[in-house]
Amino acid sequence: MATVTDKRNDGWSERDMADLRKAKELLEYPGLAARLANLIGVPIEVGFKYLPENWQQKVAEATRAALLKGLELVVHTMNDSTGNVSRNFMHKLIVTASGAAGGAVGLPALPLELPFSTCVILRSIADIAQSEGHKSSSLETRLSCVFVLALGGKKSGDDAADTGYWATRVALGRAVSEAAAYLAERGLAEEGAPPLVRLIIVIAERFGVIVGEEVAAKAVPVIGAVTGAAVNYAFMSHFQDMARGHFIVKRLEQKYGTEEVERAYAELRV
Repeated sequence: MATVTDKRNDGWSERDMADLRKAKELLEYPGLAARLANLIGVPIEVGFKYLPENWQQKVAEATRAALLKGLELVVHTMNDSTGNVSRNFMHKLIVTASGAAGGAVGLPALPLELPFSTCVILRSIADIAQSEGHKSSSLETRLSCVFVLALGGKKSGDDAADTGYWATRVALGRAVSEAAAYLAERGLAEEGAPPLVRLIIVIAERFGVIVGEEVAAKAVPVIGAVTGAAVNYAFMSHFQDMARGHFIVKRLEQKYGTEEVERAYAELRV
């Protein structure tokens, strides 16, 4: 259970501090690799040995394609008509079915499965954003949904200063801001525009690592359609947790300001 230091948090309600605590627990622990290792019963590194030599290239290509499709989704199709309750279980079922099909086929299914799964995940992330009081029609919210795909959670031995939630926000902040300014002015008329390319590149660097962990988990021997479905279920659960934590933080920032929320977040011990 997280505790807070004796430093003052004047002006914070107990509920808001509890929400911030929940957000930090979701965002910092555990990473997807730890979840998948618990699911399949072996370290993720074992799965890498069973992948073909060109698997990294396939994952990179599929990741970029998935992010382009996802960016198109958030720009053109997300709206505020779905209500205030996130439909987490429904989205998990869809991605689980996709994982079952992909698990039966193996790595060749990745170019088709990953863009589909990514779009479903983004739809779920948008639902969660809306349930936390954010408008899915807002450009800032839409790009925040894409940003969530870069959140992997902490791995064993990671330095929090380099891999934590706030460090990721700083690392991606400029690319997100430039893409937001471009989209606000021109929309998605040119997918190859430099601001959009930079955004795809910086998110792909992080999302691709997470996708690689998922692919490696599916490569472990005896992984088939059933376990492939379970891996996708864990994949979706991970990003739903990341989304919940991120949009709680964003909601609290609207009330207390970014600097104050970052300070209080840093003082929490989990």
